[in-house]
Amino acid sequence: MKRRSRAVGLISALVLAAATAVASPAAADDAPTSGWNNYDCKPSADHPRPVVLVHGTLGNGTDNWLALAPYLVNRGYCVFSFDYGQLSGVPVFDGLGPIAQSAQQLADEVDKVLAATGAQKVDLVGHSQGGMMPRYYLKFLGGAPKVNTLVGIAPSNHGTTLDGLTKLLPYFPGAAKLLEENTPGLTDQVAGSPFIQKLNAGGDTVPGVHYTVIATRYDEVVTPYTSQFLNGPDVHNVLVQDLCPLDISEHVAIGLMDRVAFHETANALDPAHATPTNCLS
Repeated sequence: MKRRSRAVGLISALVLAAATAVASPAAADDAPTSGWNNYDCKPSADHPRPVVLVHGTLGNGTDNWLALAPYLVNRGYCVFSFDYGQLSGVPVFDGLGPIAQSAQQLADEVDKVLAATGAQKVDLVGHSQGGMMPRYYLKFLGGAPKVNTLVGIAPSNHGTTLDGLTKLLPYFPGAAKLLEENTPGLTDQVAGSPFIQKLNAGGDTVPGVHYTVIATRYDEVVTPYTSQFLNGPDVHNVLVQDLCPLDISEHVAIGLMDRVAFHETANALDPAHATPTNCLS
């Protein structure tokens, strides 16, 4: 019983550490959307590609984007978000299902957005798991021809040690199995997992897609933070503290409210009109 209690305690710590949603999220069906998820929206000549937002683990398609979605809408983009990785009996907190299945849900959403808007390609912006999971879609589900840019905000691109917590799993018999059976979306993100190995085998990127990674040195969830960065010929890795040394955002804040990260996102979506990012952004 003591071993099982310790295993459950470890899993609770992992779940809490991986959380990317606010403590009391609004129900997705009741929350305001401030102009996004408008399937009548037609992209403009200035912004010809709709933006699909991909939430993080334990987030959802509304709460993760209450700041960034209106930020992009106000800049003239058609913006869409969706829920993925739902587990039966677990409301609001999504992104917990097997990531390969979640990537198929992204594929379906992209096709839906392209059909509604008439656009040829989309841009993807994701937080945490949502910045990494689209790479599976690009690499294995035929998504590359449909995507121009992928922006990952604190993405778990090479897995995470959760500040070393995952290294303790072998010392708690049954903990890894319990985690995998109940929250496979978390297990897939453990550094060195079969999913992470498959995702990164043969290179981090695919031709034809522009990649931007935006990270914070204070990330306590995707650790070490340098594991978020990608290697490839069309990659722009950004550390927000290099742009604003005063920025103290950690894993949740960088996705939910960090205006430095938002400004860099806008630059990545429209590099022809990019402007310098600093503490005043």
